[in-house]
This record gives sequence, structure tokens and C-alpha cells, in this order.
Amino acid sequence: MDSEEILITTSVAHFRLALPDGGVLLGLDLGTKTIGTALSDAGWRFTTPGKTLPRGKWLRDLETLRSLAKERSVAGIVLGLPLNMDGSEGPRAQSTRAYARNLASLGLPLLLWDERWSTASAERDLIAQDISRARRAERIDSHAAAVILQGALDALAGGVF
Repeated sequence: MDSEEILITTSVAHFRLALPDGGVLLGLDLGTKTIGTALSDAGWRFTTPGKTLPRGKWLRDLETLRSLAKERSVAGIVLGLPLNMDGSEGPRAQSTRAYARNLASLGLPLLLWDERWSTASAERDLIAQDISRARRAERIDSHAAAVILQGALDALAGGVF
């Protein structure tokens, strides 16, 4: 297995091997206009929604994410992979994979995580909290990032590969 297979993977087992000591994980929900962020605790038990960042030119996005990763001592990244409902990959998934290859320049292990239903789940959670429609629009991307990251944490904790 070469280093790129370990650095960018869809395998929870490979991701875990790349991070034997755990550490804070950064969850990302990549949209066309925004990037939702979430962070885990270092023990991989829970997530907290972070900021929703405006998506711009690649180098600006990279520097923003690099700064966030450094500030929060991030050990790895979980990036939502937008698969079609039948599990196949379309143009959005291909675009996300390209983004992941660019994120590899941060030097952090990166797990591509199936994000089907993450936004719907986030929307249900926010409605259950009685968050207004306007506030939901502001929070949905970061909450979706938290749903994505929590799914990965649950798999890491449960040994699901």
C-alpha cells in the first residue's frame, strides 16, 4: 500500500492506522458556495459543529483550512463524499475527490465518508431543536459536517470497516 492510499482513503481501517494516537478530526461538508466544518474531540467520541465558511478560490480555501487545522491541532480530516442513492459516483463525487487530492497538501490523513442523508438528518435535527428556517439556513452546512464526522467517529469506535 503506498502513502497516497493511506493519506486519502474510504477505508476506516486505513484511516485508523494512519492515526494510531487519535487526535482532533476536522469534518467537512463541501458545497458549491460554502464549506461546513465540524470538529471532534481528541478521543473520537463526539463532534461539535463549527463555522460555515464561504467557498472561494482554491488557495484561499486551502489557507483558511490550514489555519483552522493548525489552530485546533487537527490530526485528520473527514470529507463528506456525495454518492448517488444507488452508491455510484457522479460529477459531485468526482469533484469532491479532486478537492481531497488538493487537501492532501495539508499532510493530514483524509477519510472520504459517504454523506448520503447527512443534510436531511441535519435538517431534522435543527427542526427538532425548533430552530427558525432562517437560522437553519445559516447552520445547515456545519451541522451536516457534524453528522458526517459523527458517522465516521461511530465507525472508528465500533470497528466498522
